[in-house]
Amino acid sequence: MPSQPSRELQTFENPQTEREYEIVFDCPEFTCLCPLTGQPDFAHLKIRYVPNTLCVELKSLKLYLWTYRDQGAFHEKVTNEILDDLVTLLDPWHLEIDAKWFVRGGITTYVRCHHERDGWAGEAPLPRKTW
Repeated sequence: MPSQPSRELQTFENPQTEREYEIVFDCPEFTCLCPLTGQPDFAHLKIRYVPNTLCVELKSLKLYLWTYRDQGAFHEKVTNEILDDLVTLLDPWHLEIDAKWFVRGGITTYVRCHHERDGWAGEAPLPRKTW
């Protein structure tokens, strides 16, 4: 039976809590719907985080992102909502989402949002890549 979209994000224990390290997910096929026209919006998401005690399970993240495919929302709302859900789930040291929303009406939109856990003094280990 094929997988279905699901809002249920799953986790596993961070296998290396003694060290800060960064996990990066490159999601070049994110889609949702424009809330005004109902037409599809396409984005390339980069999700980067420094885990605390938990990591997000990859298949559950894929199925979670898939739930947005038929949902209408503004670019800013979707990007921040994904960040909020991951922060609530993981309580990471650092989490950042860079979203490049593809051209619509001659304009490309970039949304970057981030979270830093209280007490974290580190920096994102990898340099931010500009689009």
